[in-house]
Amino acid sequence: MAVEITGVVRETPALPVGRTRTSNLFRKLRRWPIIPTFLLSTVVLAGVFAPLLAPHNPERGNLNDRHIPPAWIGAKTAPKIVVQRVTISGRTTEVSLKDAQLVDPNAQLGDQVDAVIRRGGSTKFLLGTDQLGRDILSRVIYGARISLLVAVVTLGIGGTFGVILGLAAGWYGKVVDEIIMRSVDIKLSIPLILIALVLVITLGSSLAIIVAVLVIFIWPRFARQVRGEVLLLKKMDYVALAKVSGASTLRILFIHIFPGTINTLIIVATLQVGIVILLESTLSFLGAGVPPPTPAWGSMVAEGRDKLAGGIWWSTAFPGLAITLTVMSLNLFGDWLRDTLDPRLRQME
Repeated sequence: MAVEITGVVRETPALPVGRTRTSNLFRKLRRWPIIPTFLLSTVVLAGVFAPLLAPHNPERGNLNDRHIPPAWIGAKTAPKIVVQRVTISGRTTEVSLKDAQLVDPNAQLGDQVDAVIRRGGSTKFLLGTDQLGRDILSRVIYGARISLLVAVVTLGIGGTFGVILGLAAGWYGKVVDEIIMRSVDIKLSIPLILIALVLVITLGSSLAIIVAVLVIFIWPRFARQVRGEVLLLKKMDYVALAKVSGASTLRILFIHIFPGTINTLIIVATLQVGIVILLESTLSFLGAGVPPPTPAWGSMVAEGRDKLAGGIWWSTAFPGLAITLTVMSLNLFGDWLRDTLDPRLRQME
């Protein structure tokens, strides 16, 4: 006896078009670092083309223009009593007759008028001015140039030095490896801030000093990563064949082994750029970085911190925001590179 089984086929309802597009957009944003790339491109372009983009000279200001708020903030007023002459003790509650008549031509002695206690923003200074009347926007743009310069030079020198020592430690091993790795441990145990302050007190503050300090800080991280890669790669068959063919040690290290470490170096370098920029800003904040009046994000934050209690937040907020967005974007971009270039992480997707 045959049994016939019948089933009901139900069609899966299609997702709304708007929801599908939103899902695809969200998937692309997760797969590609669009926002970090945009922010980093903005910082790089600002640093490279700073003379063309900055509306004012970042090192010169006018004291008559000091503490002007950003363009979207209006003037701040407060009620004051009109007097003939303002005393020192009454300057917060009194206004001279001459100044009061600028606001209200009919003002008389004893009247109460709304006096301007802080100027409003101006399109001439989009992000406001600092305590010396210098344009904040121009200084932030030029500050990007300093941060990029320090990062590129530091990674170039420190990365090269660390790679060479890492190759030597991983290849030769034994005494060479022990000396280099113990040097790395000693360096990592010494506080960077302490070294920077000692050098600045001894030799003075300069761009060369801050680069030297950051190079001392950065090379052990490259040396450790490269050493680990070399310990794995030197056991590969193609390295053994290069030895048998009579290739020199330098040729084996730089032609056969070094290319295998490039992916790791790219990831490490990308992540270290953010750390270098943050450290440069920290040293500048402490007065051990780039000397004034050269604009640097860290020194700008330090110069404006005393004015926060008085409501003048823009001198500190905008350079601090630049530091935050740049470092965050570099970290996100480095994580994406690691996930993309590491085959073990690709297999887990």
